Parts: sequence; structure tokens; C-alpha cells
Amino acid sequence: MEDPFLHLASLSSYIVQQFVQFIDDLICRDILGWSENLVDFGGLLLNFTSDWGSRTVPEACSFLSRISDAGTSFRFHKRRSSNLEDNLPVNSILEIVRSNQSYGGLSLIFEWLMLPLCGLRFTWKLTLASRRCFISHIRCALARVQSVISRVRKTLCGSSDDIGWLQQAPEMAPVVDGSARFRQLLQDIRNGQHTLPDSFVYLLIPGFFSNHGPLYFVSTKKFFSKMGLTCHIAKIHSEASVEQNAWELKQYIEELHWGSGKRVMLLGHSKGGVDAAAALSKYWHVLKDKVAGLAFVQSPYGGTPVASDILRDGQIADKETRRIMEFLICKLIKGDIRALEDLTYEKRKEFIKNHKLPDDIPLISFHSEANIALNVIATMSHIAHAELPWLTLPGFGEDDLENVIQEGCKVPVIVPVSAALALSALHLQLRYGEKSDGLVTCRDAEVPGSVVVKPDMKLDHAWMVYSSWRKDPNEPDASEMCEALLTMLVELDKKRKKLC
Repeated sequence: MEDPFLHLASLSSYIVQQFVQFIDDLICRDILGWSENLVDFGGLLLNFTSDWGSRTVPEACSFLSRISDAGTSFRFHKRRSSNLEDNLPVNSILEIVRSNQSYGGLSLIFEWLMLPLCGLRFTWKLTLASRRCFISHIRCALARVQSVISRVRKTLCGSSDDIGWLQQAPEMAPVVDGSARFRQLLQDIRNGQHTLPDSFVYLLIPGFFSNHGPLYFVSTKKFFSKMGLTCHIAKIHSEASVEQNAWELKQYIEELHWGSGKRVMLLGHSKGGVDAAAALSKYWHVLKDKVAGLAFVQSPYGGTPVASDILRDGQIADKETRRIMEFLICKLIKGDIRALEDLTYEKRKEFIKNHKLPDDIPLISFHSEANIALNVIATMSHIAHAELPWLTLPGFGEDDLENVIQEGCKVPVIVPVSAALALSALHLQLRYGEKSDGLVTCRDAEVPGSVVVKPDMKLDHAWMVYSSWRKDPNEPDASEMCEALLTMLVELDKKRKKLC
């Protein structure tokens, strides 16, 4: 009868061997190959797996003591009485056969000693995998922290490196100060000396949001008409892109020149000056004999930090800010977000690089500083006329049909324009150390190659758009300043013709 202990030892050895093989296949796939050597040992077939080749019986006896150091495993195979070379399949449970109790116990002990070694290797592999995963998470966290730091730095830096880039570019032409001549002409105009000739057509080009300011340039046009001058206000979509407005202005100028036979003098305020400059830069080959000069009035020719700080990519909450501006410009006022993008430093640098102003045309750059006194910031000093197309207001007539005013009426609305622009100018001065009219810095308003005019009064960016509650008779208004600028532009045109 077969020994039960031998069966138990064989079964245990097989289970351990299969578990070791499973661990080895799962984790330790790089275990060295084993070579098998058969030794005829006392009627039993002892299967050694070793890298040292075959052993004789005496060598095997002495070799068992060094098994653990050599990393050797072995199996016992049953030997047929008739033929010692007939062995059972290796991967069968019958690989483990009866042996004497001493060698069976030795095999079991060795297999159990190998189990902690495989567990140790499994633990080491798991530790390495955990380390790699931990390092990956650390790198991801560091990348996020660096991204946040970069956004904070970009937000704090703002437009400090872009303001005044026109003066820093070596290829840009220098400017000439014409403030003294402007003050003299303005004084003559206030004394009743009007020398602006009627040999030109004067085209006034409004700026951003002009479609929502129905009184934009109206008083200036009436002032010119009383002097017998031909004056027009360009009917363009102020919230459109610069390139679109440039095309429309090109067609508008051609119509005026064709209808009157006179050259056109351009005066653009704010974005209107940028649109006019784009028209001359792109279509000068067509407009060369039709335009006599261009006056920039508070125009962000080099860009404006307000637009750049709002739409700059890579700063904190850049996507949320862009969505808000798209909602305000595109949804509420039915404009184009490119109208604001075209005033950023990035877009202006790209456009000026590709489309430079012609050299043979008189240019004037007018810029001013806003009053940032506390009494201005705390005062609602201007009145605006807003168009409310979605409201119906009750009338006061006797007829029932007059009880409701038609939609699209224009009503006066008190707007703290001066206070808002004063706060913006104070912000730009504290943050960047730059003087501005609240929207455009003085350095960005100076066009290369132009005659620069700096008034001696504190004027914010909206001085030409809205009328004051209390008009000071001792100070010139927007109409008189526009006349002085255009008169100065005519003089520059005469000087240019003499030189030619």
C-alpha cells in the first residue's frame, strides 16, 4: 500500500510548483531557462534543473547541499523497471512519483523555500510599479502648478512689454511735435479766423460703438456745413473688423471723389483712425490721387492695453473673459469680436508689418490725457443719447394712438463716462506707469512719420462723442479742435506739394 505521506508530499510539491510557475509567468517572465539533467539515483529518476550540466550520483549527493546557492530546482520521476529512459510528461501530475521519504521531504522543503523568493520578487516588481506611478502623478502635479504660475505671471505682466513698441522699432520713422502750431491755429479759430478751404471733401470716421451713439460727429458736421464746407460722416459698421471697414472706406472715398471731383481729407477718431489707416495701407494704389491727408484722433494705431488685457490668451480666466466679450459684442450689439481683437498689440503688430502706411501722405497724431482727479471720478459729468429699440414708452397726447411712442426712440441717458474713463486712466498709470485718455496710451497713439499734437487740456477718450452738461465757453469744443487739426493737415499738404 502506498505511503499516504508520500502522496501528500507529492501533491503539495505539485501545488507549490504550479503556484510558482503562475507567479513566474505573471510577474517574473525573465527567469532564466532551466536545463534538465537526469541522474539514476537508487532506482529513482532524479530530474535536476541546472546550468552546470550532468552530474554523477556521487556528485549529485554532494551537489544537493549547494542547490539553494545555485538556484537549482529538481523533480522526481518514476522509473520503469524495463526502461529507465521512458519518462512521464513533464506538465502532468504524474511527473511527481513515488520516492523514498527522505528525498520526497527534501523536494518539498526546497519548493517551499523557493516560494518566499518568488514572493520577494513579486513585491519588488510591485514596488517599482508603484514608484513609477507615484513619479508620474508628481510630474503631472508639477506641470499643473507650473501652468498656474505661468498664467499668474502673464496676467501680472499684462501689456508692460508691448506699450510703446512703435517707438522702439528701429524701422519706424520718427515723429515731429506740432503742438505749438496747433495751439496757434486753435486760438485763431476761436477768434473767428476760419481758413479751412472748400477745395476738399472732409470725411469724419467715427470709432468703436459709434452705431449706438447717434450724435457722434453730428455737431462737427453742422459746424462745418455752416462754413460752407462739404463734410460727411462715414456710415460704416463700427463693430466690424478693420479689414471690412477698410474695404467700405475705400469704396466710400471713391464715391466722394467721383461725385465731387475733390480730394478727401480724412479725420478718424479712435478705431476710425485705425480703419482709415488700413484703407490707405491696403488700397493706396487706388486712393493715391483721391486722399489728401489723414488725422488720427486718439487712435490706438499701435494697439491698446485695454483690448490686449481683456483678450490675451494664457492668462487667468482668459476663456471666460472671451466668452463674456463675445456675448456683449456679438449677441447684444450684433457686432464682430474681431473689431476688438484687431486693436490688440498682437494683431496691430501683424497688420503693420504686412501693411505699412504710405510715406507720401500728410499724417497727424492727436492724443490727450484724461483727468484723474478725485472730483472727476466721483462725478457723473456727461450725458449720452442711447437708442432703446426694445422698449415702448408711454406718450402724453390726447389721441389713443399717441399713448405709445414708436419703438426705436432715442432718449437721453445719464452715463458716468468721465468717471469710468478717469478710473481706467488711473489704472493704466498705476499698473504700467503710462499716461492715457482712459483707453489709449499716449505712446501707442503716435503714428510713425506723423506730426504729433498734444493739447494742453485734460481730455478723455469720449470728449468728441458726448456733449457736456455745462459747456465752458472758455474752453474749445470738439468742432473747433477738429477744424484746427484739418487746417493743420491742409498746411502739411501744401508743404509736401512745394517739396515735390
